[in-house]
Amino acid sequence: MIELLVLDVDGTMTDGGVYYDAAGNELKKFAIKDGAGIVLARAAGVRVMICTGRECEAVRRRAADLHIDYLYQNVADKASFLRSFMEEHRLCRAQVAYCGDDLNDLAAMALCGFVACPADASAAVQRKADFVCARRGGEGAVRDAVEEILSRDGRFSAAALTAFGVEAEP
Repeated sequence: MIELLVLDVDGTMTDGGVYYDAAGNELKKFAIKDGAGIVLARAAGVRVMICTGRECEAVRRRAADLHIDYLYQNVADKASFLRSFMEEHRLCRAQVAYCGDDLNDLAAMALCGFVACPADASAAVQRKADFVCARRGGEGAVRDAVEEILSRDGRFSAAALTAFGVEAEP
């Protein structure tokens, strides 16, 4: 059963674009559907980690808004980082899911029992994924991944009831 969902940011939680305002601040667009998916995951008892190679205040803010359990930015070697994290938290491969979109995610994905990617992920990532989301990065792909994870082990309906007070099927 999945206990930890690891999320890449650029191209997964966002459309992969980098936007700057007139003052030079980096801006990102996050999908509300993905946020609801993260709420569902947490309601099912799945801890959520953001692990990204870049650093951005917008990511820190989104993580705080969604009560993300773990936020790690500027992670150059995601596989080494995730391997150490899994050892420290005594998580085995079958307990960890990963959702990412590009080549820099592949080595970390190989450590996980379930791998999802957005519909517009690189071809190499799509070939390694257990589940290719119907939606693109930044447009609900994380929500698709969460629904698939929770559906596979029968936790979706209970999570929907806990998180949103409704009985629902994915």
